[in-house]
Amino acid sequence: MALLITEECINCGACEPECPNTAIYEGGEEWSWSDGTELSEVELEDGSVTPGDEQQEPVSDSFFYIVSGKCTECVGFHEEPQCAAVCPVDCCVPDPDYEETNDELSEKQQWLHAS
Repeated sequence: MALLITEECINCGACEPECPNTAIYEGGEEWSWSDGTELSEVELEDGSVTPGDEQQEPVSDSFFYIVSGKCTECVGFHEEPQCAAVCPVDCCVPDPDYEETNDELSEKQQWLHAS
């Protein structure tokens, strides 16, 4: 499952540089699928296609956030999620809305970084 950052976030930013998928952004910052990935375009859940570099609305305006579609819990890179490992207030937690198996996370990692 993807991770999320809870409201307890103190906006220290320790998590952001640790994410190998560039799935973590500062509150209020727009994001794109292509940030830190090989994605030139993405088919969304509704079947529409968006350019990978198209800027998306922030998930949170108040604190750092994780884009669930880009989070692989560091599968394919590290033994454990690095954001959770460095968070001083333990606010990087599993997102119950995005449960995924290790195989699914591995497939997502390969999709994000296919060359």
